[in-house]
Amino acid sequence: MAFRLDVQFEPVHELINSLHAYICRSSYKKTDLSSAWAEAARMKLTPEFATALSEMAIDADWKLTFLLVHLCPDKSDVTGFLKWLESLSPGDMYEKIAEYSSYFPDNMSSFRARTLRVFEEWNHAYFSSINPDILISLQEEKRRRLEQLPSLSTEQFVDTTTNGLVFKPIQGLEEVILIPQYHFQPINVINYYGKLTLCCYSARVYFPENKDVMNPQNYRMLRSIGEKSRLKILRYLHQGPRSFIEIVRHMKLSKGITHDHISNLRRAGLIYAHFEGETLTEYSLRPGALEEIQKNLLEYISGE
Repeated sequence: MAFRLDVQFEPVHELINSLHAYICRSSYKKTDLSSAWAEAARMKLTPEFATALSEMAIDADWKLTFLLVHLCPDKSDVTGFLKWLESLSPGDMYEKIAEYSSYFPDNMSSFRARTLRVFEEWNHAYFSSINPDILISLQEEKRRRLEQLPSLSTEQFVDTTTNGLVFKPIQGLEEVILIPQYHFQPINVINYYGKLTLCCYSARVYFPENKDVMNPQNYRMLRSIGEKSRLKILRYLHQGPRSFIEIVRHMKLSKGITHDHISNLRRAGLIYAHFEGETLTEYSLRPGALEEIQKNLLEYISGE
């Protein structure tokens, strides 16, 4: 039941990830760009478009939008995606989606029209003027990971690339595609479509790079262990993989507070998150990350 593994990246991938970062308002405080970035982006939008985006949600229709980006044969630029999507009839879209999903938008024509409008306006107002170094760095990240791919096991490669994800080979899963992204760091965006899993992972690239300041990911790792409940969770996971409910019972905290602690540890890359299809089944300790904390701290202090 082994699945194929690939790393892909084209500019339209980052366009949808930047849109995802903007639309997902509940995550503003959890991403490296923060609410300040969202506010700056909003100022570039027309009032009508800002209102339209405020009414969008990270829902099943949005999940299909990620699938359409993947299915587009020409993702080298945004125009290529828009031309391809515009050329599809509602029937064409049903056929393409049906291969991966049993869910369909209520009105395929309206769904297509909205996607075209949102992508075109977002590209014009925001994405076309982003720092070109972002796209260059993401292309370089893809190249570097593809060079590593033949020398690592599937599990090792997914782990080091995604900073702690584990995708269990299950019946029907044929392919996992990893896509580096910048705007939604440090969170990974995972979408499951039966035989296909798309994971837009935090590429851990930062601008501008200031060597006098510890980079956000390394600093996040240090901050994450500076809390007694999270240390207790790590100690508990040292005994072996545990489900969320088992961690809640052990911690004797509410589900909400426990979830926040686990999310913090995941963003820091200190624990593994094990997936079976779209179900997150359990968590386990990521020992290599604990060793990495010491290494990163010594390198920062010594100025290496």
